Amino acid sequence: MAPAVIVTGLLRATLPPEPRNGDARWLLLALPVILLGALIIGDPGRTDRDLPWPRIRTSALIGLITLANADAGVRLVVSIINVSPFTNAATVLLASGGAIWLTNVIAFGLWYWDLDRGGPAARASGAGRPPALRFPEMKHDEHVAPDRSPRFVGSFHVATPTATAFSPTDVSAIRPSRKVTMMMSEETSSLVALLVVPRTVNILR
Repeated sequence: MAPAVIVTGLLRATLPPEPRNGDARWLLLALPVILLGALIIGDPGRTDRDLPWPRIRTSALIGLITLANADAGVRLVVSIINVSPFTNAATVLLASGGAIWLTNVIAFGLWYWDLDRGGPAARASGAGRPPALRFPEMKHDEHVAPDRSPRFVGSFHVATPTATAFSPTDVSAIRPSRKVTMMMSEETSSLVALLVVPRTVNILR
């Protein structure tokens, strides 16, 4: 998940000043890197220490990414409605919408990875709770190792079709809390797509 966190900082740095609230570009990358560095120092290598502070720092990092991206999404929507000057350029508008959409996918992928079965450390130690997400391979135990636990790539895969098709595909949300998380991801992605794409088409005409 470390490269994914850095990518979110790079994506936000590519946004125009309006969606990112005029924040300095270097700050947008520095904050996730600093928090990520603190996590790695506290638990280098594989995440397998189920301690309170690393969990809190991880949730704070993902929460920062989610809130910052939600703020950018709202500002982009308001800018489109108010026909701000930067929304008159199709390439800028598409790039902004794409950056917010991809950051949304990464953020919710991180949430799925961090919350399922009590978190990565609990899963690695075998002390995880019952799963909140049911992956296809869970139905075919002969194809996976008995001690297998979901990795970040699996969680990222859950977030991608959810944001693209606005619905889960081959992964089922078992618990209500995860269903709500998926709905939040779907609504965010659909809002950005339903406003950015028509506005871009209108500009290109």
